[in-house]
Parts: sequence; C-alpha cells; structure tokens
Amino acid sequence: MQQHDWAGVFPAITTPFKPDLTIDYQALESQLEKFIQSGCQGIVALGSLGEAPVLETQEKLEILTQAARILHGRVPLVAGISAMSTAEAVSLAKAADDAGVDGLMVLPPYVYRSDWRETEAHVSAVFRATPLSAMLYNNPVAYGTDITPEQIVQLRREHKNFHAVKESSGSLRRITQLKHLAGDSLALFVGMDDVVVESVAAGAVGWIAGLVNAFPNETVRLFRLAQRGPSSELDSLYAWFLPLLRMDTVPKFVQMIKLVQEEVGMGSARVRPPRLELIGAEREEVLAVLRSCLQGQPA
Repeated sequence: MQQHDWAGVFPAITTPFKPDLTIDYQALESQLEKFIQSGCQGIVALGSLGEAPVLETQEKLEILTQAARILHGRVPLVAGISAMSTAEAVSLAKAADDAGVDGLMVLPPYVYRSDWRETEAHVSAVFRATPLSAMLYNNPVAYGTDITPEQIVQLRREHKNFHAVKESSGSLRRITQLKHLAGDSLALFVGMDDVVVESVAAGAVGWIAGLVNAFPNETVRLFRLAQRGPSSELDSLYAWFLPLLRMDTVPKFVQMIKLVQEEVGMGSARVRPPRLELIGAEREEVLAVLRSCLQGQPA
C-alpha cells in the first residue's frame, strides 16, 4: 500500500456478532462485499466502531485474516492498532502484518493521556514495527491526546511509511493547517461524518466513514459529489444525510449505527458489554430520525 492508495471512502467497519456474541464471519463477508460493490476504496477493521477494545487478540487476528481472504487484494485492508501499552500495540501491528493487512491505523495509547514525548515514542514504535503504510488517528475528543499539525509533520519527517492522517478533532482549521504544513506529503482523511463535505473542500482526500455501514451507496455518492464541488445535488444529499451522520459523533455512536444497520437490513444491533443495545426513549429517538430520513430519501 502506497500513499496514493490512501484516498476515497474507507468504511470503519462494525464487528457483527451472533446471538451468543461470538463473531459472525458470514455476516462479515456479506458486509465487505456490499462495501466493494458500492465503490468503497478501502476497509478499516478493528477501529472504535468495530468495538476493538472488547475483542480478544485472537479474535482481532481472525477478523483480519478472514477480511484479507474475502477482499483478496481488491481494496486495501487497514488494521486499527490500539492498546494500553506500547508493547501490546507493537505486537498487534506485527501480527496484523502477518495476517495479511495492507496498512495500519495507529492510535495513541488508551486510558493514559500521554504528553507529546510519550505519544511520539508510542506511535513511532508502532510505525517502526512493520514496513506497512501507516495512518495516524488523531481524536483528542475521544482519547484525550491531541497531536498538533506541527507534531504530525515532525512524525512525517521521521517515518517514511507514515502516509496518512485521520483527523477527528472536528475542526476544519486542522485540515487546512495540515494541508498548508504537509502539502501533498500526507493524505488527509476526515474522521467525523458530519463535517465531510467541508473537510473535502478544505483538502481532505479520504473519509473514514461510520454511517457507511448502513448506507454505503449514499456515502460513496456524497463523497464523490463533494470532490466535484458545490452543486444542488450535493446540497440535497448532504441535507438529507446529516441527521444520520451526526450519530457518528456522540458517545453511543456504536449502538446507534448498529441499530440503523439492523433497521435497513445491513447488519445486527448486537453489541458486546459493557455496551448494551439501546432501549426506550434512546432507541425511539434513533428510529424516529431514521424513519424521517427514509421517507425523504433522494432518488
């Protein structure tokens, strides 16, 4: 995987579970095939939306092995690398390489909010662990560690296999600043669904998407329209999609997106504890938004 491969819509895939909460590999295959058919250009497994923290290491590796088999090189497979310790992250990166992935999405350490010296040492160790092309995931809201554009550019100078950034601060200033500082040396991806059009206009070339799990065709269409520039078709589709896209940015985004998947026939709402499926008013609120959107869905 090269830097030019980091472009387009990359679903951050959910992990499908059977009723006993073991992994449903048949559903995973169906899911991946639908993404390919819709025009997605890459796949990210083991991300936050994939409930990576509640997966056992062997389960993570089996997901990667099966996904690599199913995709069979048709699009790049990227493994999310997140762990509480640097040693665990390095070990997972090496095992992901052995499982046949094409790239890595590297997170700062979980739980401990490291300073820049510690964060740099952690992500650098993961970058060095394999020759795989790597993306850095910056999400200060969720993880409490903010990697600034200047620090990201410093990492780029130090690591030849560091090719892309998933920017999930929610600030368009970060996209424009990264574009200014890094030029074309880094592929910039938007990581929050509800700022995708603005981020593409600011210079993002890719989208790590969440609601794509339920609406793959609409997601790819929206991204391609955003790349073409302003149009009434873009405005109409974005306005329709935004109430759903905002579900990607709240604490229970996994439960919400999986519920939407189930309702549109694209998966199951099942999640692993400590998450629990939505009930009561929370569930009804999601379903009301979905019903409203489906009634006004553009042709």
